[in-house]
Amino acid sequence: MNTQNFFWASNLKYLRNRKRLSQDELAERLSITRVKLNAHENGRSKNPPVEDLVRISDFYKISIDNLLKVDLSKLGELKLRELESGNDVYAMGTKMRILATTVDKDNNENVEMVPVKAKAGYAAGYGDPDFIAQLPVFNLPYLPKDRKYRMFPTTGDSMLPIPENAYVIGEYLEDWHSIKGDMPCIVITKNDGIVFKLVTNLPEQRAMRLKSLNTQYAPYEVHTGDILEIWKFKNYISDSLPESESSLQEIARMVMEIKGDVKKLSLKPKA
Repeated sequence: MNTQNFFWASNLKYLRNRKRLSQDELAERLSITRVKLNAHENGRSKNPPVEDLVRISDFYKISIDNLLKVDLSKLGELKLRELESGNDVYAMGTKMRILATTVDKDNNENVEMVPVKAKAGYAAGYGDPDFIAQLPVFNLPYLPKDRKYRMFPTTGDSMLPIPENAYVIGEYLEDWHSIKGDMPCIVITKNDGIVFKLVTNLPEQRAMRLKSLNTQYAPYEVHTGDILEIWKFKNYISDSLPESESSLQEIARMVMEIKGDVKKLSLKPKA
């Protein structure tokens, strides 16, 4: 069996450091010798005994398959917590979307901000831990700590009344089946980069329909294979007040109101 692509050794060392345990402490908890644990962590155990695989899997509450085949250091703290809680989304044969992320000194997820100058490069660097590590980070106390958030810049007027040059905070969506009709989301695509749209899932067409709040822009569809990430809208930050409706939008609203009044009159019984 080719073990070159296995992550057993690096995962054990990463998980031990994550729990802030020394080799002596962990070896005692696992009821193995420190020499054996050291051999596992340094890749000298080419064929780990089955009892060691099971013992370590039970201790970390992570499947043997994941301990062997997934680089856990790239998953981020939220994904590790999901694995530990039994949400094994990385089973063999499934397509993985690994989110590069950063955490603070207490292993809490940061909210990374994508500055305007980094916007163009995000579609290429979104999965690169080194690229993500260079982004500014901050924390907002009102955001739940069991989810992943990131902040993106907006450009143009397609999402008015949200002002141009605002920063939109999005919650990472792994399960795209949860997207309902016209859900506001930040969508990262291969061709268009970062866009902020109302998103509708079209599973039969294997596509997403993207629509602007500004009705002057026509909706369009993007194949799911061209989508890299989706972040559900949570909030936005801006130093500008939302603009009032444009004259065209106001006229359209007035026309709809007039049509509604005419329809009501036509339904009234004649005297």
